[in-house]
Formats: sequence, structure tokens, C-alpha cells
Amino acid sequence: MNKPPLIRAVKTQPPLTLTITWSTGETLPVDVSRLVRRFKLYGPLRDPAHFRKARVDAWGHAVLWPGDVDMSADPLYEMAREQAGEWGPERFAAWMAQHGLSLNTAADALGLSRRTMAHYRTGSRPIPHVVALACEALSARWAAKAA
Repeated sequence: MNKPPLIRAVKTQPPLTLTITWSTGETLPVDVSRLVRRFKLYGPLRDPAHFRKARVDAWGHAVLWPGDVDMSADPLYEMAREQAGEWGPERFAAWMAQHGLSLNTAADALGLSRRTMAHYRTGSRPIPHVVALACEALSARWAAKAA
């Protein structure tokens, strides 16, 4: 099983973007404005001075701010990858639903195991770029056949 990535460093950019360096070697920006607007507990982060106080927790599992405000590494990594154009679990599940695929039929179409499909759909493992490309190619092929 893959270990979830850890946060090595964080920098802030106005208005509500974190640039995070991950244990994977990636440095990815992640816009957290949607979270800040949606959840009351992130209200203090609307203050730019407070937002700039972001730091990494001692273990690399979260970004912390004063006042017991934190964001976990796992969803931040998923959001960062999705915002960078990579596929995440929501997009993979939508692809399956769009084509009426079960875990078994998706596995057969991609030449992977049912268990791997379950991991991709739940987000417990990141979706490799090559798998996302295969999904897009299959969608194009199926659309061409239907036309």
C-alpha cells in the first residue's frame, strides 16, 4: 500500500493559496478558498495576516494556523493534484458513472484489478497520469463508436 504523502514545507500566496512541497518531491499550489468559504471553522483564515501564519505540523500530516485551525495533508494533496489537472476520486467516479461502469467493468476496460479501481474511486491511492490518459482515450473511443 502506498504511504500518503507528507508535507515538507508550505508557503502562502494571497488571497488563499498554499504552495506545498510534498514528500513525493512535488511542489504544488492549492487554492483553499472553497474550504475557507464553506466551513465556519476556517473563518479566521479570511484574515490575510492570519492566513500567512501557516506552518507544517511536526510530522508533516497537516498545515496549522494559530487558534487550532488545521488542514490535513491527504485532502490538500488530492485538491492540489486535481487543481493541477490530475484525476482524483470524484473525476474517476464520474467517468465510471458516465459510461455505466462497475468496478469490474472498469477494471476490465483498463486492464487493472477491481481492488485498484476501488482505491482510485475512494481516493485511497492516487490515480496515475497514465490511467487518467487511458480513461480519456477510452471515452473518446466509445464516443466515436456511438457516433
